Amino acid sequence: MLRVLPRPTSPLAALVPGLLVVALATVLALGLERLTHVLTASTVAVALGALVRSTGAFRPSWKPATGFASKRLLRIAVVLLGLQLPLSQVRHLGWGGVLLVVGVVVVTFTGTQLLGRALGLGRDRSLLVATGFSICGASAIAAVRPATDADEEDVATSIALVTLCGSLAILLLPLLRSPFGLDVHAFGVWVGASVHDVGQVVATGDRVPGALETAVVVKLSRVLLLAPLVALVVLHRRRTVPATSSAARPPVLPFFVAAFVVAVLVRATGLVPTVALDAVQHVQSVLLVAALFALGTGIDVPHLLRTGGRSLVLGLSSWVLVAGVSLAGVHLLHVGG
Repeated sequence: MLRVLPRPTSPLAALVPGLLVVALATVLALGLERLTHVLTASTVAVALGALVRSTGAFRPSWKPATGFASKRLLRIAVVLLGLQLPLSQVRHLGWGGVLLVVGVVVVTFTGTQLLGRALGLGRDRSLLVATGFSICGASAIAAVRPATDADEEDVATSIALVTLCGSLAILLLPLLRSPFGLDVHAFGVWVGASVHDVGQVVATGDRVPGALETAVVVKLSRVLLLAPLVALVVLHRRRTVPATSSAARPPVLPFFVAAFVVAVLVRATGLVPTVALDAVQHVQSVLLVAALFALGTGIDVPHLLRTGGRSLVLGLSSWVLVAGVSLAGVHLLHVGG
């Protein structure tokens, strides 16, 4: 009697069940953002992913797709982010604005790692949190991860922390504008210099009429420091990892970060039509939300609450640090005009 062997499942077919779930969650997150005008799609996506994981609803058959989305789609989103960075607008910041942006990144990046060390957290998790809070949230974490030995829990926890604190910023920063004596322009600078994800910056700046454009320009100026920061991290790792180590040394710039730099330069040529840039921005937003949902499925909230207390302290401390340094810089350098 002949025995019929099951037909092997193709890699593409293995992705289908999970990709359908990722797509559904992405549509839901984007829809809630449009309906509420308070929640950001990135926040909703991470929360949905964590909810799926924490309630036991996650299915093993989704793993190939969530792995694909959390790595490949996120890296594509990082590359496309480069097309949103207009180098021509950086000159409008003036030297005071440039000094503020660089100072915020340096102090937050260094200070967060020192705080992580003081709290007894691992070097890789501290580095990911520091990068996310100082530059641009999940995109920066994805860019620096190849230079580390961070595991999925380190990445998911770091993403959760920047998402949580960025969401708190949307609610709290507009309420603090008057007590801190900030005019509309100065508030925009503060938001752009201190809030993590680009989408969170837009949501926060939009709550104060007239502040959004300034906030976005300052934020995108911070994002321009992504590639130099990644290169410095990799070079430092090369010096600290012994030459005889079996660990593979990462390139100075991972391919997708180099592609991000190329995208920035392509945008600077002025040859890309506005309609194409608008379309790319929408695609980038969708891919980022899909990737964040996938990353969120790695967050087990009960486990995080039991074991992640020090990480939460680090995230909140880093948020206070970046907001405080940014606010001090706005007042001292008179960047707000």
